[in-house]
Amino acid sequence: MAAIQHMQENRARRVIYRQTVRELNALTNRDLADLGISRAMISRLAHEAAWGTK
Repeated sequence: MAAIQHMQENRARRVIYRQTVRELNALTNRDLADLGISRAMISRLAHEAAWGTK
């Protein structure tokens, strides 16, 4: 039972990760700059959104 729950949680986190990456990549460079985000930071920010900070 715990293994199934763990798999479901990981799937939900991957959905959050992909959605965050997709949304941030859709922004223009100027929009990202206004938010203080560079394109190189998108993956890390998406990871933090899905799994929390390291």
